[in-house]
Amino acid sequence: MSSDFPRKRFPRSARVRTRAEYSTVFNGARRVSDPLMTLHWLKGESPARLGMAVSRKVDTRAVGRNRIKRVLRDATRHLLPCLAPGDFVVVARSAAKTADNQQIREAFERLLRRAGALPPAVAGGTMPPREGVSPLPSLNAPETPSGGAEPAC
Repeated sequence: MSSDFPRKRFPRSARVRTRAEYSTVFNGARRVSDPLMTLHWLKGESPARLGMAVSRKVDTRAVGRNRIKRVLRDATRHLLPCLAPGDFVVVARSAAKTADNQQIREAFERLLRRAGALPPAVAGGTMPPREGVSPLPSLNAPETPSGGAEPAC
């Protein structure tokens, strides 16, 4: 690995890590469910943290369990600036094994919105764009100084 490209890891400060932290979330959190997963959310003052539980009942192969966790970490990384403060624990269900990455992301975001941890999705307009008129820049994805788009909350 080259030192020019540091690893982009999910920061330790953004993870629920200890058994006591998981127990606190499970005992006092709000819970919403989907066929692919269950989300437990314990509101708090600290920035959003993510914990995951993907058991062998979901997939007996570690590769499959790690894929689900990797997709959830990546989705959280992109949504972190928009997430309400608190601790989130995702418990995967066996249906997540056969779901593709996009379905897992959509289910996770849907659960976050249902729980109230993300603002509701803004519906797009119903009219097609007019010909010859340049579209306005999107309000949902403003440009950052680095040239990339910020996540749409």
